Amino acid sequence: MSAPHHPDGDDRRRFLRFLAASPLLAAGGVDLGALERLTSAGNPDDGWRLLDEVTRATEAPRSLQQAAQQPPLIRDPGDALSVFDFEPVAKAKLPVGHYGYMASGVDDDGTLRANREGFAQFQLRARRLVNVREVDMSVTIFGERWETPIFVCPTGSQKIYDPEGDVATARAAKAKGRLMMLSGVTTSSVEEVNAARGMPVWFQCYPTDVDAVAHAIVRRAARAGCPALILTVDLNGGRNLETQARAARLDSRNCAECHTPGLAGMLKRKPMFDGLDLSAAKGLEQPTMDWAWVKRCRAVAPRMKLVLKGIVTREDAALAVSNGADAIVVSNHGGRAEDSGRSTIESLPEVVAAVRGRIPVLIDGGIRRGSDMVKALALGATAVGIGRPYLWGLASFGQAGVEAVLTLMRRELLLSMRQVGATSLRQLGRAYVVRRDGR
Repeated sequence: MSAPHHPDGDDRRRFLRFLAASPLLAAGGVDLGALERLTSAGNPDDGWRLLDEVTRATEAPRSLQQAAQQPPLIRDPGDALSVFDFEPVAKAKLPVGHYGYMASGVDDDGTLRANREGFAQFQLRARRLVNVREVDMSVTIFGERWETPIFVCPTGSQKIYDPEGDVATARAAKAKGRLMMLSGVTTSSVEEVNAARGMPVWFQCYPTDVDAVAHAIVRRAARAGCPALILTVDLNGGRNLETQARAARLDSRNCAECHTPGLAGMLKRKPMFDGLDLSAAKGLEQPTMDWAWVKRCRAVAPRMKLVLKGIVTREDAALAVSNGADAIVVSNHGGRAEDSGRSTIESLPEVVAAVRGRIPVLIDGGIRRGSDMVKALALGATAVGIGRPYLWGLASFGQAGVEAVLTLMRRELLLSMRQVGATSLRQLGRAYVVRRDGR
């Protein structure tokens, strides 16, 4: 006996023909061949075999379902559940060249990836039955007490992300009470930023290869009241910003107004170099920098604390202490310094061991979560810095975005400290963390 005819058979067949012609389903990998066979079948209700083919043909693949379920970009900084919610907004808003500058590491971005992946090499040892209602996250550095150990890393050219740039970041740092470090290639003057922050910031110097230029910049930062001079020591060998260069090729804008040939052209929108004679300078880095050079530079402003940013080995950490450094930042420039493939969190233990508590050891690079911060603090870091996350916030929503990122990071730090049973930063130590490989 033949199967009974259902009146909706023709309608079903027409619907299947519509599906078979859909480019969306083709792009998603749906079996269009099965759909075509169904549309030409004489009887669309031909038993279980036909039903099975209908099921396979019309079932969207997992990748298509997942793509359809992706949440929309957040429209308000308060909608963010983590700092990662800001990155796609920043990418959507920024010109491809500007986003590429932010996102780039060196060479094939191996060290950039390592900074994130390095945190997975460590596990937290959570303690139980501890009263964690009250948690003290404060830290004191150079006699200044901060409510949390989270500091704002120096990042350059911030006005490519937001019209107010570093000033917006400074206002956010003031609102949230965070230590701020200002890049030497800031697009706002140190005086403007200090006014916005409500107190002098720590100043990072890009010295160029002319000592007179470096010393003039240091004197200006000292006159502005900056308590700490940060010397970046990880770029003197040069670098290959390949991802940035590839992104620049995709940018169709006329960028000649901002980017002109030569160092002077590159620095014309960097107010810390205003009025300086750059005719003899060839680059921002100083390839002859050594410990004697550092001492000469420090002598220009002896009252400023000296912070060496870019130390990643026990040997250099010991030399930093013996040569009078007041603090170290364990950093590889956010994966933008060298193609070592080694993360800052993996470098931290040997630096801490060499310093032996004599000076503060700060760290940046790949910090995105509260658990990342607790791991670094347990391994001996005094404070932890964020860079790209607050730039994502700045590019997305200006000052409000930076404030939201700082709020989220503080919230996650508090949560992670409670989860491991630590009620103060002083309590955190090696007993709270173990390497995944047991070493």
